[in-house]
Amino acid sequence: MNEQRLRELAFFVDTAAVRGETIEQLTAKFPDLTVDNAYTVQKMSIDQRIERGERLVGMKMGLTSKAKMEQVGVHEPIYGRLTDGMIINNGGDFSIEKGCHPRVEPEVAFIMKRDIEGKVTDAEAVAAVEGVCAALEVIDSRYRDFKFTLPDVVADNTSASGFVLGSTVRPISEVNLGNLGIVMEVNGKAEQIGNSSAIYEHPLRSLVQLLHMLARRGEGLKAGQVVLAGGATAAVPLKQGDHVRVLVDELESAEFRVS
Repeated sequence: MNEQRLRELAFFVDTAAVRGETIEQLTAKFPDLTVDNAYTVQKMSIDQRIERGERLVGMKMGLTSKAKMEQVGVHEPIYGRLTDGMIINNGGDFSIEKGCHPRVEPEVAFIMKRDIEGKVTDAEAVAAVEGVCAALEVIDSRYRDFKFTLPDVVADNTSASGFVLGSTVRPISEVNLGNLGIVMEVNGKAEQIGNSSAIYEHPLRSLVQLLHMLARRGEGLKAGQVVLAGGATAAVPLKQGDHVRVLVDELESAEFRVS
């Protein structure tokens, strides 16, 4: 697929995200769209955000559960990009008017302390991490009925819409990262209960896999950037007035309201 067509698709996806409008799957009109093409569309659409004044502040992983990968028929997760325009302050508000059909899922996030790239080892990845914290991610596919193929969701920046980070950041060495109990509450009721082991079997494995995938495209992570490791449970639909909180063993909590 030529560059001009990819730029047109990036503009189409970006416009839908800005307006909070649903669109037809890209592959319905362009069935030859590959996953590699889709990552190019993703980067082009985020570049448009950056041209409007947003900053790239990190990355997110998707399809990190074995069940989801088997369901979609892939052998590795997918990733997307985070900008400062997606930040929700801890305890702050998320405007539902921004979205099409937003959902929320509990996560664990890494904060990077130095630049890193390449096919790194676990130890090298750990050495580049400042700490970990509780997180919530708002996902919101721009596709009608939340239905899409793999290239579609990659092009749509893996449904990234918003995220909130907990205020407690702890070194990896101080937490049992591979076995953290996680509870996501909506309006004071436990809606999802899970464990960090559901995130690609171990959140660190997700971070290392992200770096390996970025290396294929000559990219890496920068000091200060955030990495959302992946959803620890199923996502829950949001509605106006909801109060969402995640509690993570050893990492306290993160929360927001839907306005």
